Amino acid sequence: MTSLFSQAEFWQYLSIPVIAALIGWITNWLAIKMTFYPLEFVGKPPLLGWQGIIPSKARKMAAISVDATISRIGTVREIFDQIDPRLLAAHIVHSVEPRTEEYVDEMMLKEYPTFWENLPSSARRMVYDRVRKSTPQLVDNLVDDLAENIEGLLDIKGMVIERLASDKHLLNRIFLECGEAEFRFIINSGFYFGFLFGLVQMAVWYFYQEWWVLPVFGLLVGWATNWIALNVIFRPLHPKKIGPFQIQGLFLRRQAQVAESFCHIVTHEILTVGNIINAILTGPNGERARNMVKKHIKPLVDETAGMGKALTQVAFGPTGFASLKHKVGERAIEISQTSFSNPVFEKDRAEAVKSIMVERMTALSSDEFQDLLRPCFQEDEIKLIMVGAALGFAAGVAQFVFVFGESFY
Repeated sequence: MTSLFSQAEFWQYLSIPVIAALIGWITNWLAIKMTFYPLEFVGKPPLLGWQGIIPSKARKMAAISVDATISRIGTVREIFDQIDPRLLAAHIVHSVEPRTEEYVDEMMLKEYPTFWENLPSSARRMVYDRVRKSTPQLVDNLVDDLAENIEGLLDIKGMVIERLASDKHLLNRIFLECGEAEFRFIINSGFYFGFLFGLVQMAVWYFYQEWWVLPVFGLLVGWATNWIALNVIFRPLHPKKIGPFQIQGLFLRRQAQVAESFCHIVTHEILTVGNIINAILTGPNGERARNMVKKHIKPLVDETAGMGKALTQVAFGPTGFASLKHKVGERAIEISQTSFSNPVFEKDRAEAVKSIMVERMTALSSDEFQDLLRPCFQEDEIKLIMVGAALGFAAGVAQFVFVFGESFY
C-alpha cells in the first residue's frame, strides 16, 4: 500500500514541472495570438471582448512601422528614381499605343457621335496617326514633369500608412513574416522555461505545501516565460563576447534576412508602380498632379485638330472644343491609373526599389532596426502579461485541487 502511495505521489510531483511547461507554452502562444487576432473587435465594446493589439491600433502601428523603416531607408526621390522615369514613360507608351484607335473612338463616340461617325475614314486615320505619333513625346514630357516635382506630389509615408491602416491583414503579415522565427521561439521557449520554473516549484512544494504555492508559481510562470523570451529576442542590443561565444538578441542577429522579407512585402505589395501612380493622382496633392496631366494633354488635342481646328470648333459648338480638351484630360488620367497591370513590369520595378531598400535597411544600427518589431510587443504588453499571469494562477489552482486533491477549506 505504501509503495502504491509513493508511486502516486511521484506522479503528482512529476506533474508540477510538466504542467508548468504547458502553462508557459499556452500563455506564450496565447500572447502571440492576442497580439494579432482577431482583426476586428469580438464581444461587446469597449471592455467585454478583445481585438488584436496590432489591428486595434492599426494606424498607429502603421505609422510606427513607417517611421522605423521606410522613412529611414528611402526618400521619395530615390524610390521614384529606382522606378526609372524613362522606363515608366516607355511602359505607358507601350501600353497605350496598341489601343490608340480604341481610346479615340471611345472618346469621340461618347462625346460627339454624329460628328465622328460622319467623318471620312481617311480623316479618322489621320487623327489616329497624329495621336500615335504625338504620344511618346507627350508622355516623356509628362513623366519628366512628374519626376521633377515628385517630392511635392507623392507622400510616401501617408500612402503606406493609409494602405496598412485599411488592410489589417497585410499589417499583421509584415510583423508575422518579419518576426516568424522570433514568434516561434517565444511560443516554444515558454515550454522550456516553464519546465525549469516547474522544477523549482516542485522543490518548494515538497518542503512547503501551503495552498498559495502552486497558484503563485503558476502566475510567475505565466508572467516570467513571456518576459524572458522577449529579452532574449531583443537583448543584448549589440553583440557581446562571453568566452568563446558571441551573443546578441535573436531578432537583431537576423537583420539581413528580416530586411529581405520586409522590403519584399513593401515593394511588391505596397510601393508598386500602380499604387504610386494612383497615390500621386488621388493623394493630398492629387489635384495638382491631375492638372499637370491635363496641361500636357491639351496640346495633343490642338495638334490633332490641326488645320481643321476652325471647322472642329464650329462642329463642336462654342464651348465644345474646350470641353473636348477637358474630357481627353480626364480620360488620360483614367488610363494612367490602369496602365500598370503588367505583372512582369511591376515585378521588375519592385525588385529595383527593393534593392536599395534592403541595402539601406541592412545598414541600420541595432537601435534603429529593433524598432521594426519591438513596438508590436510594447503596445499593451502589460495586458498580455496579466492575461498570462491570470491563466498561470488559474492552472495552479486547478493543480492544487485536482492533482493533489487539496481544498481551500
